Amino acid sequence: MAGTLKDHLADALIGLFVVLLAAGFVAFAWARTGAGEGSDGVVLSARFPNIGGVTLGTDVKVAGVKVGKVVGLELDPTSYQAVLRLSVDRGLKLPIDSSAAVSSEGLLGGNYIALTPGAEADMLKDGGEIIETSGAPDMMGLIGSVVNRPGGDAPASEPAAANAPAK
Repeated sequence: MAGTLKDHLADALIGLFVVLLAAGFVAFAWARTGAGEGSDGVVLSARFPNIGGVTLGTDVKVAGVKVGKVVGLELDPTSYQAVLRLSVDRGLKLPIDSSAAVSSEGLLGGNYIALTPGAEADMLKDGGEIIETSGAPDMMGLIGSVVNRPGGDAPASEPAAANAPAK
């Protein structure tokens, strides 16, 4: 029996390494997606016509500073709008006329929810809804409108015969 353990010690260590690596990967994925985390902030809802690129765990920012994340998303079957649940820091007091927009971190970057505080004296409470929203921009539509724009400002070219030397 002792000889068998010695013969397979390398195999056992490699197997242990693989199991530890898999457990590390699962722990990383669990932490990265925010799965299993309780919401210790204020949960607000917002309805968007389009949330392209927004998933669970997407950042929520005010003035570029992360203040929360997306903790839920679903489709409203009557209005066909995306309903997001946003968890924001409990210390952040947002006026009831605040707005939310799906913004992009750049041409190749991901999307995030940008909150813009309003000016009202009344504040949003836990479970409140942000009414003023704007969805994700249609990047392919914007690129297509630039590419397919008519070139009315280009100077007209002269016929080749007019540029030919006289004989």
